[in-house]
Amino acid sequence: MSRASASVTIGGVGPGAVEAAWCDTARWPEFVDGLARVLAAGPTYPEAGSSVEWESFPAGRGKVLETVTGYEPGRLVASRVEDESTTARQLVSFEDSQGGTAVTIELDYELRQRGPFTALTDLLFVRRAQSDSLRRTLLGLEQMLSGGAP
Repeated sequence: MSRASASVTIGGVGPGAVEAAWCDTARWPEFVDGLARVLAAGPTYPEAGSSVEWESFPAGRGKVLETVTGYEPGRLVASRVEDESTTARQLVSFEDSQGGTAVTIELDYELRQRGPFTALTDLLFVRRAQSDSLRRTLLGLEQMLSGGAP
């Protein structure tokens, strides 16, 4: 598996408020990079076993299914993430940080289609694209919560 990650510290907003925004699937189109619309969200999200299905913009990832594998209120949401080209484990953590909240996303992923150049393609292109997307998601979350530019 390969790993992509991103972190941001959101000033002036406590971990509870940041986690609440992250877990409000109705708001995901406001900040999740590439997400066009949420198709279905389980009523118990983010409890373990619940899931969210969403769809990307055209030429994106297509349909994505996120199933929660672990949840510690105020601390983390762990999920299995699947789309047409990847399977992944995602961990989103929230930590109090000097009057704000440090948010980190770690994505351990595997490309479904393997070939002789998969490792090189992942190293040169996919991993960076994944990290950039995670960073854009966190910056979008920060912008949404601050009501302005990050």
